[in-house]
Amino acid sequence: MLEIDTVHVGYHRSLVLHGVSVEVPRNGVAAVLGHNGAGKSTLLRAAVGLLGPQSGTVRLDGEDITRRTPHERVARGMAYVPQGQQVFPHLTTAENLQLVADGRRRGREAVAEALDLFPALRTLSGRRAGLLSGGQRQQLAIARALVTEPQVLLLDEPTEGIQPSVVTEIEQTILSLAARGGLSVLLVEQHVGFAMRAAQRYYVLEAGRVTSSGEGGRDAERSVREALSV
Repeated sequence: MLEIDTVHVGYHRSLVLHGVSVEVPRNGVAAVLGHNGAGKSTLLRAAVGLLGPQSGTVRLDGEDITRRTPHERVARGMAYVPQGQQVFPHLTTAENLQLVADGRRRGREAVAEALDLFPALRTLSGRRAGLLSGGQRQQLAIARALVTEPQVLLLDEPTEGIQPSVVTEIEQTILSLAARGGLSVLLVEQHVGFAMRAAQRYYVLEAGRVTSSGEGGRDAERSVREALSV
């Protein structure tokens, strides 16, 4: 579904990614793991078009989108949830969702489906997003992305800095989305156990290079932990 092929990406003259290739399976999850500074967020920014690769190719459902703008990629079915629980703080929970739903043919239905995944947000519909807890803001950020009904969802550290009870809810939601099909997920995550439970493929980044990759699942968890301990 999403193929990132031998991309070199950097900021100005400083390369961050050195020939990285990642493939997200159709209706499946690919997890990218690595220590801080390994290039994980840069990879997602390149995938969604916020950074242009110096070389290499990005393909979505077989189409070369390497030179497409972020807006064009979103229109073709990509959604990106960056790190840091990013929402519109002065808008209410409901307004955050409605802002994305407006003008969409299934906007109302998509909002209802997103709220079914995060039912706690229903009781917070009138509260300003800036007053929500970190976990609630992250749920809202993911729900807002899902309102666009994407084919590919890019998640950057969705459980970072979140209280354990909400981490469990977010994990269960992502696992549920992956299990029901119709959505591919590129997941950057620090929690190895969760990432391996969710992913069909995994990639370990170190200093901007893929140093380990393979099939996901619980059997891969030990190998990944060993790769990250180096």
